[in-house]
Amino acid sequence: MKELYRTYRRRLLIFFAIFGPATITAMADNDASGVATYAIAGARLGYPILFVLFIITFLLGLTQEMGIRLALVTRKGLGDLIREHYGVRVSLFIFLCLFIANMGTIIVDLAAVKMTSSMFNLPVLPAIISIVILSFIFVTKGNYKINQNIMLLSSFFYVVYIFSAFKAKPDWVAAVTNLVIPHGINLTTEYIRDFIIIGLGVLGTTVTPWGQFFISSFAFDKKIEIGRMKYSQFETYWGAFLTNFFSFFMIVATAATLFVHNIPLISGEQAALAIKPFAGELAGTLFAIGIFNAGFMGIVIISLSTAYAFSEFFGLSGSLDTSFNRSKTFYLIFLVQLVLAGIIVSFPNVSLFHLVIGSQVLNAMMLPFVFYYLLKLTNNRDIMGNFVNKPIQRSLGTFSVVVISIASVFGLVLALIK
Repeated sequence: MKELYRTYRRRLLIFFAIFGPATITAMADNDASGVATYAIAGARLGYPILFVLFIITFLLGLTQEMGIRLALVTRKGLGDLIREHYGVRVSLFIFLCLFIANMGTIIVDLAAVKMTSSMFNLPVLPAIISIVILSFIFVTKGNYKINQNIMLLSSFFYVVYIFSAFKAKPDWVAAVTNLVIPHGINLTTEYIRDFIIIGLGVLGTTVTPWGQFFISSFAFDKKIEIGRMKYSQFETYWGAFLTNFFSFFMIVATAATLFVHNIPLISGEQAALAIKPFAGELAGTLFAIGIFNAGFMGIVIISLSTAYAFSEFFGLSGSLDTSFNRSKTFYLIFLVQLVLAGIIVSFPNVSLFHLVIGSQVLNAMMLPFVFYYLLKLTNNRDIMGNFVNKPIQRSLGTFSVVVISIASVFGLVLALIK
């Protein structure tokens, strides 16, 4: 009995020692842009969109496991490997697409901080400047361990969406059963079109191109030993479940209030205000706190993913454990994104609805390219050795690339003709 206790205790300690990269990457999918997308999905489509979320959970776990396994085996990030095996032209194309998509998401995240600051009667411009400065200090002055712990602490605040959902008094039977098969809606041409476009946005905000680069770079930065691979693999599936566990409650909260009462919605912050008459003041306030927290987390992690990708694609130094002087380009790329986003959101009348859906659709359209190279690398026995993809992983990965490619083209066409 004692031996069994020691074995499980040792395994638990090892798990917590490597814990972080996969969970943080997955939870960061629920940034303010993600919250807005989930809120819009729930308000416009109701419970049936939960079916898409259920499928995406498996896809998220599958792809993140590949990304972290690739990093631990090769001791390199995804950007490094794409540059080495497929050249600078491919690297430049993917980075430019990634930069544009990430900037759109960062702008939405910072705009969410702006809007929620206004909701809490905080001065808007000082709030934007403060969050930019705080984010930069947080990344440049801290080390990997400090940054990871703060990110994990920030992830804890997503529990506020559970309280908001329960305060909304939803139809739990309808919510749970729609995870298995979508039902309870009168299908119209407009609803089907919105389901595809917004569903593609949900895919793009959950399974993200930046997430694939961040998880491999962040895991490599943590210096996890290959002998502890199975613990990291388990964490990827745990992270995928956890992020969509909270996403489920975000959708339920808006579906139970705004969709039921046919109230239009164009942003996550608007959701925080709109659900108050139906779920109460506390539910709306908690939803707003969650958005503010998600905005901060998204600003930091997505900006970091761009900086990581740039450093890897172009063979430069970039790590949270290196000083500003040693990795100037890495930290300056991080800062430039924050400053650009801060300038843009300072202008009045920035349309967040089109920015939210547009950036997420762009993310979804990038996924086939990122998945293609991720699959090519993890299928290569010369690179992966005994850790190469198993047949079922190859099959599911290939199927996912095909489905996402078709959905991306179809969604783009529908968005253009709408």
